Amino acid sequence: MANQGSGLTPGPAAPPAGSPAAAGAAAAAGTPHASACSWCGGAVRAADLSCPSCGAGVDLAALVTASGWVQLPGRKDMARLQFGRSYCQIEGRFVPVADVALAAEDSVYFSHHVLLWKEPGVNVSAMSLRGGWKRLMAGMPLVMTQARGPGHIAFSHDAPGELIAMPLQTGQAVDVREGLFMVATSEVGYDWFDPQVWYAVGQGKEREVVYPVGYTMDRFGAAGAPGLLILHAPGNVFVRRLERQQAILIKPTALVFKDPLVSMHLHVEVPRGAPTFWSGSVKHLWLRLVGPGRVAVKSVSEPVEREHARFSGSSPTTRQQW
Repeated sequence: MANQGSGLTPGPAAPPAGSPAAAGAAAAAGTPHASACSWCGGAVRAADLSCPSCGAGVDLAALVTASGWVQLPGRKDMARLQFGRSYCQIEGRFVPVADVALAAEDSVYFSHHVLLWKEPGVNVSAMSLRGGWKRLMAGMPLVMTQARGPGHIAFSHDAPGELIAMPLQTGQAVDVREGLFMVATSEVGYDWFDPQVWYAVGQGKEREVVYPVGYTMDRFGAAGAPGLLILHAPGNVFVRRLERQQAILIKPTALVFKDPLVSMHLHVEVPRGAPTFWSGSVKHLWLRLVGPGRVAVKSVSEPVEREHARFSGSSPTTRQQW
């Protein structure tokens, strides 16, 4: 069962892809002729066609832009990810499926709407979550579903996009925008928190509060043992590693995940000469993220709700004039 409300503290970020620390972790795995995966730093044997931890193709060089973004490496169709005595096979490229072969001693948990099919021998049950009333008010699910082997079970988000396989080492955590979670192994703990990113429009009974990154965010972490987390995001996914105090502006709805040490707040750009901070219909609303740590964005982002309306209040916000 997932470690609900485990009080995980933000663990250290995974070693940068291709770094000496990542290579050392791979060598420590004790596999013959092992090298480090350029994406997750996991051990890759000479005979492997893809990384057994995250599914990244070993013959695919990372595409790094001049501005520092790294394209999520494409998973080969039928790539296999190993966890415990079980494995997950990625099937399809446009609307990918995570086909999990569970051993008798292994289990996974998932959102009920991503279940595609299962063999009769796989035991499926409900897993209650903490904070039921707050979750109900926020429109979040009150239960998560868990499955225990032996047997096959498959998951799909029923939408084109990419599956993001994230091996989490012991003590490591990641913050994920709500709605992108697909499935995780039982070693991965689940919690949620208030991102404290909001703005209000209107006054009195007409006042409306908008949460551009969601009312809550999910936090997944491996407290006692390594685990595997799989997300789904529409379009293509790009990742950038921010140094300490390095900042970047993204559209709030483009956020996929971030490391827990990355802080965030709203940032508004307005034309010079705007009469007040909150007025003017011509403005750009950004999410400002400050390192250290990784930030992932997706190329498909939804319009920011009420972005150009007059704000009547907000969470802490910085401002810049053109």
